[in-house]
Amino acid sequence: MTMKVLVVGGGGREHAIARALSLSEGVILLSVMAKRNPGIASLSSEVLIERETNIPSVLKFALSREADYAVIGPEAPLEAGIVDHLQEKGIPCIGPTLSAALLETDKAFCREMMQRHGISGCPHYRTFYSASDAIGFIRDYEGDLAIKPIGLTGGKGVRIMGEHLDREGAVAYVRSLGGNVVLEERLIGEEFTLQAFVDGKHIVPMPLVQDHKRAFEGDQGPNTGGMGAYSMANHSLPFVTEADRRNAFGIMRDVVKVMEDAGTPYRGILYGQFMNTAKGPMVIEFNARFGDPEAMNVLSLLESDLGSIVTNIVSGSLSEHDIRFARKATVCKYLVPEGYPDAPLTGEPLTFSNDSGAFLYYANVEERDGIFYTQTSRTLAFVGVGDTLGEAEESAEKAARSVKGRIRHRSDIGTRALLEKRIAHMKEIR
Repeated sequence: MTMKVLVVGGGGREHAIARALSLSEGVILLSVMAKRNPGIASLSSEVLIERETNIPSVLKFALSREADYAVIGPEAPLEAGIVDHLQEKGIPCIGPTLSAALLETDKAFCREMMQRHGISGCPHYRTFYSASDAIGFIRDYEGDLAIKPIGLTGGKGVRIMGEHLDREGAVAYVRSLGGNVVLEERLIGEEFTLQAFVDGKHIVPMPLVQDHKRAFEGDQGPNTGGMGAYSMANHSLPFVTEADRRNAFGIMRDVVKVMEDAGTPYRGILYGQFMNTAKGPMVIEFNARFGDPEAMNVLSLLESDLGSIVTNIVSGSLSEHDIRFARKATVCKYLVPEGYPDAPLTGEPLTFSNDSGAFLYYANVEERDGIFYTQTSRTLAFVGVGDTLGEAEESAEKAARSVKGRIRHRSDIGTRALLEKRIAHMKEIR
């Protein structure tokens, strides 16, 4: 039996989703993306080049091609209500409705929901809609704060005092945002990501991943959408205890239960970004979809049929017994244009020959006459998979180094030296 699955989005995350679906028995892929992703296009029977937030066009395409399901990759179409519109026309989605997606699209909603229902892991916070009130709070606050714009920022909007900004810089940043911010206590620890499949009631976790936001080696420079990530063969991380992992998963399970009880069941991928502190995991944020790059790490390990997982999510019959990930390590390294993220060089040609065995995922890249050119954002990613982190890192690094052109990557992601730094930091704070 065949089924048509529409993948919405055109980045590296969506290429990983499309690849996993293409391996599923009986799945025919359709895709919608703002710019042509050569990897996704090569796997799809039909492609619509259109903004993912142009709901009427996406809806018309999905209906005319008789899509059976849709998998929503990025956050912007979720905020635009794409799931509500598709489901109203009888196309069930892997992605939350507009009201359930508020977990990501409205940081104030997320914090207030956690506090109201006593969900653990919520830092001390204040919500502001006035620049003068927020600035007064910053000036009076004795410690450092995390400054979070209430709406979507593509993973680049959060600024941390003592890390990105001094106090006057924080004041200027809040003023530039018009005061619509959540101000939170600065959390000290090590970040990790836990993603899960959710069918509205049941929740099944994926391997833990650690992302690297900073642009340059040694966690220096501005934040980006993510320069790469790694996961371990045991599906945990060396600075996360089993109790930490259980607590983080328990927080996500509580959130799903609250959403269900509120009449806005959460269905799709729930992404929990946590800071592992001296007192245990605290919630940095929730995302209402796969992470990018984290999707590439976990989907490269998925041994189960993603098409079957899609149907089980929609039918509400999700079970951890039906979902398997290979017990291997992964390292994902993004290639980005020189000057990224502030002034990326666009239209620069690339050549490469990937003979390392790493998975290749295309992101923001243009192909013309068989030649690839950089665009304004992250270009492509390699995911190395191995029995050990060292093997996975060697594979990803060899592939990344094969790319020639005005492009760069972080060679330190997944290395033993960087991992030991994380472990030592966790031991120090605990």
